[in-house]
Amino acid sequence: MKTRLLVAAGGMGTRLGLAGPKALVEIAGKPMLVRTLERFAGLGFLDDAVIVIPGGHEAAFEQALTSAFPSLRFTLAAGGAERQISVSNGLDRLPTNTEIIVIHDAARPFVTETSIRASIESAEADGAATVAIPSIDTILCGDSDAYLIDTPDRQALWACQTPQTFQVDVIRRAHDAARRDGYVGTDDASLVRRVGGRVKLVMGSPLNFKITTPTDLALAECVVREGLA
Repeated sequence: MKTRLLVAAGGMGTRLGLAGPKALVEIAGKPMLVRTLERFAGLGFLDDAVIVIPGGHEAAFEQALTSAFPSLRFTLAAGGAERQISVSNGLDRLPTNTEIIVIHDAARPFVTETSIRASIESAEADGAATVAIPSIDTILCGDSDAYLIDTPDRQALWACQTPQTFQVDVIRRAHDAARRDGYVGTDDASLVRRVGGRVKLVMGSPLNFKITTPTDLALAECVVREGLA
């Protein structure tokens, strides 16, 4: 099935304490986005990837991509106020022959090829899949005053990661329903589940963490420096 990559790179570096797009922040001398895309280089569908970016930064992204991947073509799509809008905008830019879409966060630069391949295989079979890892922590539910109200069974809890991978008609139907209902979710797999779709959980890795805070960025620098991923 014809597979394409969509990278959500529309965030700004505010929570990192930095100006400009988060995806262009350097990790050990290389833009975060470039490190993320390199993880997909051996899979055969990096060319023609759709990258959703913050408006007004097209030139900076084009320069970074051309410098790192001079022989490849990328489609830049404008991001929105919410990640859900950004992904929907990216879906609108897919070539018509796309059958499987791999949606990945630019801020997860250490995803493994094994997880990516497993998510594609599961999406081909079941329609939708998300990379995730079983929770190793006890998760507490608290009320608005920060008092414990529930402790869910850890055996059933997974921490969501990306990529989230879908048959294109499945994810478009989910986004259309969310738009029609005025619903905003935290991730694409949840939109599919909301409309009755089955989503296969695919094993990820603790190193496939999302870079959000300065601590995360420092950890990413360490991962690269020590060759851990």
